[in-house]
Amino acid sequence: MKWTELIESWRHGATRARTVSKYAVHLPLDDAARLHALTEMFPGRTPEQIITDLLGIALQEVAAAMPYVPGSKVIATDDQGDPIYEDAGPTPRFMELTRRNQKKLKTELK
Repeated sequence: MKWTELIESWRHGATRARTVSKYAVHLPLDDAARLHALTEMFPGRTPEQIITDLLGIALQEVAAAMPYVPGSKVIATDDQGDPIYEDAGPTPRFMELTRRNQKKLKTELK
């Protein structure tokens, strides 16, 4: 989801599934003021919903920003026949840990 899609979803009331666990944070004053401004602009949203949505987008951007580090193993070839190497950077580990934790969190919902 992109930032513009998120704001549009706030206008239309869309929500996603939530975990059983709660996460408490203490915000810097400037961030708290921005959060309260958003809750005033989108009165159908609680501060917790906005934090959740913003964190989701930020985590997507962090994952996308992780550097690709070519490994030694060729896993495919591109359209020109050039080799494509496995990713030896942090992305594969992040994705694996994400899948493992997602599976664990889904079992908690049941």
